[in-house]
Amino acid sequence: MKIDSLNYLPRPTQSNDALAGHFTDLAPALTARQAAIESARCLYCYDAPCTRICPSEIDVASFIRNLHDENINGAAVGILKQNILGGSCARVCPTEILCEDACVRNHDAEGQPVKIGLLQRYAVDHMTIKGHPFQRAPATGKKIAVVGAGPAGLSCAHRLAMLGNDVVVYEAQEKSGGLNEYGIAKYKLTDDFAQKEVDFLLGIGGIEIQHGRTLGGNLQLRDLHAQYDAVFLGLGLGASRRLGLTGEDAPGLLAAVDYIAALRQADDLGALPLPARAIVIGAGNTAIDMAVQIRRLGAEEVTLVYRRGVDAMSATGHEQHIAKENQVRLRTWAQPQQVLLDDAGRVRGMRFEKTAIVDGRLAGTGERFDIAADAIFKAIGQSLDGGGISDPLASTLKRDGDKIDVDTQFRTILPGIYAGGDCVARGQDLTVQAVQHGKLAAHAIHHDIQMKLEAA
Repeated sequence: MKIDSLNYLPRPTQSNDALAGHFTDLAPALTARQAAIESARCLYCYDAPCTRICPSEIDVASFIRNLHDENINGAAVGILKQNILGGSCARVCPTEILCEDACVRNHDAEGQPVKIGLLQRYAVDHMTIKGHPFQRAPATGKKIAVVGAGPAGLSCAHRLAMLGNDVVVYEAQEKSGGLNEYGIAKYKLTDDFAQKEVDFLLGIGGIEIQHGRTLGGNLQLRDLHAQYDAVFLGLGLGASRRLGLTGEDAPGLLAAVDYIAALRQADDLGALPLPARAIVIGAGNTAIDMAVQIRRLGAEEVTLVYRRGVDAMSATGHEQHIAKENQVRLRTWAQPQQVLLDDAGRVRGMRFEKTAIVDGRLAGTGERFDIAADAIFKAIGQSLDGGGISDPLASTLKRDGDKIDVDTQFRTILPGIYAGGDCVARGQDLTVQAVQHGKLAAHAIHHDIQMKLEAA
């Protein structure tokens, strides 16, 4: 594991049980009484703005009305029909900038919007449907390969199976779930929820998952293209961007996503290497997740550093508030200049240069300062892993920057090969967006295959 490079650091002083108490549910579930009161606050708007802004097109007003009428199963089915990962999305989706931000009750007189995310969670968590809520269509005899068992790939596989196709999913990791399993803060998805959701999704039948299969390694796109009726690439963004500084590979400097993954998979939180002082470079939700979690493990001082101002941070206001509540220090208008190393070649801090907007562009001011740290975690974004698209056929995929270029139906330039989720250039890098990509791509794949049959 990449986190092994930090093994020289001390361990948390608290026991695993004590530490686990710091990673309980960030947003406790609603009780039945709370759900009833909250659902009654909804105005069930015609052409509801919350529904229009939902990336996965959930009919928000309808499912809340069902909850109000005590039709929990109806509410859950309405959610899952549009978003089969509706349970995890209810927990991790930034509702504060999507549906709840659009809620007509979101103004000073009302105090707060309807708690749509928590109501969605309540509906999915409390449904009592026996078996799977959806049935497969008659078998088409067609077989599709899906590469990547993250939100996009799982959503695509489920919808393809629902439409009567057989699906084989190839996943590099030991577990399915993608970012839901490996990349989300531990306090956002608790109680092994990601795996429970995968098991539920597979309940529709017709989906096989093979783990330890890596595109560009023991799996080649040209072989999939030859063996299957279509291929969907839900590769995600598996490579961490580099800072471009000398010493970046020194012990003590690590990608935040690697530490988060190790934390989520740890059987004993007390065995994780823990710096007393840590620096997190970045301004997104991953940077916040990293900073907050290392504080909750017991780091004495955590400083999040961003090269621009607070207003430019991609982390939502809600996430920034979580960081403040956990005593994470925020230094803005500063960019990394040098990794500072001790005599053993390990991280002892970082030198920064103060920045400012000059003639409309970000520029260094020449003024420098140092921050002492035992470890540095970079959360400056992810890019497409070049190894995954390195075989002769995959290398011909058209790229838009470091993402795969697709049309409005998620078709790549290679016939029969589709892509969606974070690895494509459309939309936001959100779990709910990836689920929508997978669903829409599945319909496109099914449509294209059926059109070929009719034309034959």
